[in-house]
Amino acid sequence: MSAAAQPANDSTTAAPLETRDSRLYARLLAFARPWRALFFTCLLLLPLASLVALIQPQLLQLAIDDHLVPRRWDGLPLLIAAFAGVTALNFALSFLQLYLMDLAGQRVLRELRCAVFDKLQRLQIGYFHRNPVGRIMTRLTNDVDALQEALSSGVVTIIGDIVTLAAITVILLVKSWQLALVTFLAVPLLLALSVLFRRLLREAYRALRAETARLNTSLQESVTGMSIIQLFAHERRSRQAYTDINDSYRRSAYAVIRWDASLYALVEMISSIAVAGIIWYGAGQALEDVVTLGVLVAFIEYVGRFFTPIRDLAQKYAVIQSAFASAERLFEILDSDETLPEDPQPLPLTELRHGIELRNVWFAYKGEQWILKDVSLHIKRGEKVALVGHTGAGKSTLIGLLTRLHDVQRGQILIDGHDIRRYRVEDLRRLFAVVLQDAFLFSGTLRENLTLRSPRVQPEDVAWGSQLVGLQRILDRYPDGLEHPIRERGANLSVGERQLVSFARALATRPQVLILDEATANVDTETEAVIQHATEAMLAQQTSVVIAHRLSTIQRADHIVVLHHGQVAEVGTHDSLLKAGGLYATLVRLHLHAEDHGDRQ
Repeated sequence: MSAAAQPANDSTTAAPLETRDSRLYARLLAFARPWRALFFTCLLLLPLASLVALIQPQLLQLAIDDHLVPRRWDGLPLLIAAFAGVTALNFALSFLQLYLMDLAGQRVLRELRCAVFDKLQRLQIGYFHRNPVGRIMTRLTNDVDALQEALSSGVVTIIGDIVTLAAITVILLVKSWQLALVTFLAVPLLLALSVLFRRLLREAYRALRAETARLNTSLQESVTGMSIIQLFAHERRSRQAYTDINDSYRRSAYAVIRWDASLYALVEMISSIAVAGIIWYGAGQALEDVVTLGVLVAFIEYVGRFFTPIRDLAQKYAVIQSAFASAERLFEILDSDETLPEDPQPLPLTELRHGIELRNVWFAYKGEQWILKDVSLHIKRGEKVALVGHTGAGKSTLIGLLTRLHDVQRGQILIDGHDIRRYRVEDLRRLFAVVLQDAFLFSGTLRENLTLRSPRVQPEDVAWGSQLVGLQRILDRYPDGLEHPIRERGANLSVGERQLVSFARALATRPQVLILDEATANVDTETEAVIQHATEAMLAQQTSVVIAHRLSTIQRADHIVVLHHGQVAEVGTHDSLLKAGGLYATLVRLHLHAEDHGDRQ
């Protein structure tokens, strides 16, 4: 089963449903606390609007018994005016309550979205390797939308429904306790149905949320990889795979619709039977003059209003179950312990004074499947160090450890003699600028991609970095220069141009340590020459770590570190390692052979 196909974490199912719900209530209330005044105002308006609405049947009873039946028209216009006034007041109170409720709900959801997004930024990069983008996007969109519906029309308005039910219960008992007992016979059955459908709806919505994540993941992968799908004529198989996931989503949606519709229909049927019983029983009492016609009409009106909030509760019940299923998934992210630990009393770090040291470093992504084994390495300030080795030797992993994308399991990484875990992550990463093999650009302008909207990067830094890597040849093509819009992932730039922007972005931060991870692997020879020439002057005075296959990049390094199966196999200069005739010499011969073979072709 793919990651997207797996259901949400079921760790919460260990606790009883009532316990989990109470915890979810408490956590949602914590997000609502800053706007408790708005919620409190809504709570005051809800019962007030409900009680105002209950005056209408009483006015109807007075009109029938005091005016229509005895045919006395004096005072009837006043009753009609009162009825219109009560209706207008009910409308005004209901509008104000719904407006304030939506306002408060949107503010709560804003804080929840920000909290989840902030947590995502603090999670270790391994979390994103294990969780597809579509699943994460589903939680930030669909799940938040489900909570929005619950907040705007569910949780708080239930209080108004309960107040309405309580008030109508008292009114029914006062008007005719016999007719009231006929009405109340339906209540135990409705309560039993609520208990039964509660778990069924929760499980159905939980399954639907998992299928929504699968659907979004499949769509995101297909759109991102559309060029591969088309180049390999994979459209039919891709469409079939998406259709299968879509059918699975449809079946889950049908399950939700089935239980939701069944609950609503059952409540509607029971309420209709109860009203029919009241009409049958009440008509007999009216004929015997036990109750007046006005009382019977008002009673039927109140009974209709008695079952209306019950029907609403059935609908809101489904909404709340959907919201709780979504809240569980959102709080799974907030509760994730995959964040990098921060030292409560971090050391200050503004510049690299001495150097970087890896001391007996061991690292594995899973269990004891070690990617790096007992790696020790020292990089002095101002040195240029090249990392070479076969694919899978651990070069990029080592870069991730330097920048604390991951933490070592054994050993230490030191900067200026202190473990990097003693520094704030933000301060540590400000020392580095990393240029990756695949340059990632954001939607926005060229300037925004060069600065990443950081106030630390000044216009002169952007100009300096752009000039150094020859970015001017791109800027000259656009009349708007740095304000030229960049499409998603830099789609309107070539691969080489995206890499030039990536280099300029790295240099504009004026880093203490520059890391190049196969940064010129995807560019043409001309662009590589421009980049190589532009950065040589800087690298001569800059601490740098370079991962590269091209010999021209490697042989200028002060030290070359050869990694083999996660261990340091050799360390030395280009000439000394060639003379040693070891693994590096073999790699160079293979490289030269590949270049010679390519030239002949």
